[in-house]
Amino acid sequence: MPVDEVRLHSADEYSLSALCSLKRTTTVSVCLPARNEAETVGGIVESIRSHFAAHAGGGHALVDEIIVMDDRSTDATAAVAAASGATVISVADVLPSTCRGSGKGNVLWKSVAASTGDIVVWVDADLTSFSPSYILGLLGPLLSDPAVAMVKGFYDRPEQGGASGGRTTELMARPLLSTFFPDLTVIRQPLGGEYAVRREFLEQVPFCHGYGVETGLLIDIARLVGIGRIAQVDLGVRAHRNRPLRALSAQSMEVLHAALHRLGVEWRPEWSSVLHRPGTAPVEVQVSERPPLATVPEYRGV
Repeated sequence: MPVDEVRLHSADEYSLSALCSLKRTTTVSVCLPARNEAETVGGIVESIRSHFAAHAGGGHALVDEIIVMDDRSTDATAAVAAASGATVISVADVLPSTCRGSGKGNVLWKSVAASTGDIVVWVDADLTSFSPSYILGLLGPLLSDPAVAMVKGFYDRPEQGGASGGRTTELMARPLLSTFFPDLTVIRQPLGGEYAVRREFLEQVPFCHGYGVETGLLIDIARLVGIGRIAQVDLGVRAHRNRPLRALSAQSMEVLHAALHRLGVEWRPEWSSVLHRPGTAPVEVQVSERPPLATVPEYRGV
């Protein structure tokens, strides 16, 4: 798809009053996946609550609920998030009859099940650059155009020298998409953690357990609704806690597996889901997937 056919927006196109008027009966859940993010999660939650609660919109709330999904934190993440005004939910308490899972994608899948909004907005809890404009930008295309199914944020990354993606994006995700899913190469930040999707579509697609989740969701939703229904919004600047290069190897492997699965590659017994490095312990990466929530009896109340 040519770049000029992609829905491109900027967060500064949207105002709180305009979006509150457009929202009508649509409900919005903002979900933050968090593990040991006590230093940053409180400020993000407080900013969302203070700007988008009912009193901030002239009597109309733009955001109906703020949920922090606590993924076995050992610090004060849960207490800080609750004190800042979030509903804190332990990942283990959601859909407890389903098999045990782990990884970022597992947390996102659980957050859809735990939340109630017609639109689910995800914001990473380790951001040091969070601005209320992130929420306005991610919701703007969805509330102003019913044809939009998904909004992906993009931004400048000062630590990366500008607008390029992160290291996993540039070294793994972008080459994979360019090779096997060229229509998706117009997505500027395919692995970005700030995006929003209508619930009706999230319920229909599987979720990779680990860091392949953004890759999987992007491919699956594009297949489900067409890339023409995916919008991108410029959120300005994004900064967060950078992980050391060694930590990105497992993330990259999970992105690789997500893409291979969607290519229908038949698994061979000699292949591995274990990351090996000479002189270090092997690492089992997250390659399994959660099924579409629409197929989960407990989610459907059956």
